[in-house]
Amino acid sequence: MVFDTLESVGGYWSPLVWIIAVILAGLVAYILWGLGSKQQQGGEQGTPFLSGHPGPSKEEAHVRADNMYWGITKALQGYYTAMNRIHNGVINDYVLWFIGMAALFFILIVVPEVIL
Repeated sequence: MVFDTLESVGGYWSPLVWIIAVILAGLVAYILWGLGSKQQQGGEQGTPFLSGHPGPSKEEAHVRADNMYWGITKALQGYYTAMNRIHNGVINDYVLWFIGMAALFFILIVVPEVIL
């Protein structure tokens, strides 16, 4: 019973084979991780190589989320403006919206089934 296979249209699937494969892959990954260098020396070892040029400071290299998602926020500015008016940060309002939407979905799904 443990060695049974599940047959499907595309072939067979043996849960025991997949479990063994995942365990072996995890074991290989753990061994490779363990072979890595455990020494960390100071200095330039941990910094990226930039062909001899000094890299920018952390403040200059930091990309803010406003810059990263500028195109999305600009394209959806109308949506975000409307959502900012609705969302006020009060958890009671969010729970009320959740209960109201759940009731609406319940009505839309259950009532037509009862009527038919």
